[in-house]
Amino acid sequence: MDAFVSRKRRRVGTVAQAEPVAHQQEEESTDFKLAILASLHPAIDQGTLVEALLASEGSVEQTAEALLASKGSVEQTAGAFSATPTRKKRPASSIGYQSSLSSYRLSSDASGATKKPLVKKGKTLYLYAPEDIEAHTPCSLIHNFLPPEQADALTRELVDEAPSYSKNDFQLFDRVVQSPHTFCFYVNGLAESGEQKTEYIYDGRRLEDVRQSTPEMLRACPQVEDAVNREIQRRIRDFYPDGKKLKYQTPKPWKANTALVNCYDGPKECVGYHSDQLTYLGPRAVIGSLSLGVAREFRLRKIYAEDEQHRKRDGSLADAQGQISIHLPHNSLLVMHAEMQEEWKHSIAPAQAIDPHPLAKNKRLNITYRCYKESLHPKYTPKCKCGVPTVLRCVTRQKENRGRYMWMCHVSYVPGKEGCSFFQWAEFDEDGEPPWTVKSSGKKQQT
Repeated sequence: MDAFVSRKRRRVGTVAQAEPVAHQQEEESTDFKLAILASLHPAIDQGTLVEALLASEGSVEQTAEALLASKGSVEQTAGAFSATPTRKKRPASSIGYQSSLSSYRLSSDASGATKKPLVKKGKTLYLYAPEDIEAHTPCSLIHNFLPPEQADALTRELVDEAPSYSKNDFQLFDRVVQSPHTFCFYVNGLAESGEQKTEYIYDGRRLEDVRQSTPEMLRACPQVEDAVNREIQRRIRDFYPDGKKLKYQTPKPWKANTALVNCYDGPKECVGYHSDQLTYLGPRAVIGSLSLGVAREFRLRKIYAEDEQHRKRDGSLADAQGQISIHLPHNSLLVMHAEMQEEWKHSIAPAQAIDPHPLAKNKRLNITYRCYKESLHPKYTPKCKCGVPTVLRCVTRQKENRGRYMWMCHVSYVPGKEGCSFFQWAEFDEDGEPPWTVKSSGKKQQT
């Protein structure tokens, strides 16, 4: 759902406010690009459009030209974009093996990132070994996370739940777009469920279907929390400069108090490049993602600030470092660390073929456990001129304000609604807490 609850609204009227919005639209433009391509090629399915867009490095112009040039069927068009000129495309379902990249002694800086880019523009690097994944991406991967019997029990529960999941409809520049997979939101108790339905806002509106976590989801929660907290501390110790947490990263223990379950039914269901919404998680958020069922390909690419070095001939920003692919098999836990959402985008790519799972059949079920902050409850956050709690976003493209956060209206994503031009810079302390938390703490200390 996050790809669809973090959409950017329309450009505002004033010059001072329009600049950050314009850059944010470029940052989260995958679905806008798909909407344009879908209007130009209504007969082509969305999975094929995603593949074509990826093959053209995100350029709508190049994708449209390539689709027009193709004289074959939709299936032939999909095949034309499924491989690079240099080698055959690896099926997303295949379980590959790769020796650790550490054997090549790639140089790295204090944060663990390689000095020499691993991926060339327009290319995909496939990583399988956990030590390579944590060294070259903002993620940690744990295979065979749950005991097999527990993983199977959790899979069965979610397979039973999945048929009642729904797709998300949202408005994008006067066009209603639908998410290419289904989802459902879960919380750990009945009281939290009622609160989510009546007080929390997503895509400018409330969620109608918020469920209590299933027994097996609750059973897995402590295990996920323990693993994520261990990985956070190890990440800080081994990969961050001077062994210290990042600015705005919370020092508090990570709690899995909410979960978004995504269902990808079949090889064509996917989600485009996006960053997860930070509104209730706060800056430098950590997410624990448990994959069950069919293995799929999780792709990442780094976000670069806008400059001429990273600009392509058609005026769009280049994918300067290509993309990295991580194979996520059944019962694997991916920890997306504190640098992930502000500095990288991620996606689930369409697959050419999949290996059916004995229990989930053609489905991939993905539980993304999140830690909602009480200090970012919508009763505290700024409201826009529409009277609706705002969405929190981070500037990633604009060099002058890169890394700053802002509160913005997101009502325009509700079909039939216009939204407003509200914009306000967001402020946080070193631990990622908003200013009203400090004021509240001060009052409590005086009483």
